[in-house]
Amino acid sequence: MNSLWRALVHAARPLVGLVALWLAGLVWFVADLGERGSAPTQPADALVVLTGGSRRLEAGLALLGAGQGRKLFVSGVPAGISVEDVLRPVGASADAGLIVLGHDAGNTIGNAAETARWLKAEGYRSLYLVTADYHMRRALLEFHRVLPADAIVIPDPIAPDRARPGLWRAASRVVMVEYTKYLGALARRALVPGPAA
Repeated sequence: MNSLWRALVHAARPLVGLVALWLAGLVWFVADLGERGSAPTQPADALVVLTGGSRRLEAGLALLGAGQGRKLFVSGVPAGISVEDVLRPVGASADAGLIVLGHDAGNTIGNAAETARWLKAEGYRSLYLVTADYHMRRALLEFHRVLPADAIVIPDPIAPDRARPGLWRAASRVVMVEYTKYLGALARRALVPGPAA
């Protein structure tokens, strides 16, 4: 029985080590969430908002209103949704020619590919990237994977409202899932270098 117990403990050590590494990385990932991106002191060619979270569109529209980009591209919008539909919930209006919707992306890899195609068509080389703070690291990985090496991506991470009652557990779950996806993106980048398919 003792030998069986020792064998089980010995076999579990690598798993315990991996869990410890995962937890240490999670602590680093969470500690970094409060960091803001570069202050918008100089304009970029484009403003890119990734759908899927609160306050992102409002932040992109604020940058557009401040003249920090020529056009606002919203990636990952469901098919059949118009610019007016997107602006209505936030009570905003804007020159329709300044806001472009991307309907092809269903995930972060798709956001990057869709945005890269639009930037190339417009001849743009720099952008502000607006997404949630917990999503920014993975988004940057995917964007740098498909954009030209000289493209300039300025992160503008948005902190979702985690202070509302009842959201703490949900936010914790979202961050843990996003951290795990980020590790997956790192592994994929190491194993499959080059542009995403």
